[in-house]
Amino acid sequence: MVNVIARMEIKPGCMEQFLDVLFANVPTELAEEGCIRYEPCFDTKEETRGSFVTILETWQSEEHLKAHLATPHMAKFREDAKPFRMPSCVTVVEPIKR
Repeated sequence: MVNVIARMEIKPGCMEQFLDVLFANVPTELAEEGCIRYEPCFDTKEETRGSFVTILETWQSEEHLKAHLATPHMAKFREDAKPFRMPSCVTVVEPIKR
């Protein structure tokens, strides 16, 4: 299992347009093979709330994540979201097994 933390700064005045693009894509993400979680989140801190969107994702395996990133709908999402966001920071982590 792998987890993804994708944090995006949204350009001023563009949050609603970005959310329209994002939420149009969420059902497709959740229906993908290997997708356990795909959850867009806002910051809880007032200073940054409304400026950032963080997507928390969980995939059954790194192979499922790689397949997801290569889908045509993800290419379309990246292109459609581009005018509304700044570059994103993506971190992929896995649970620690002891």
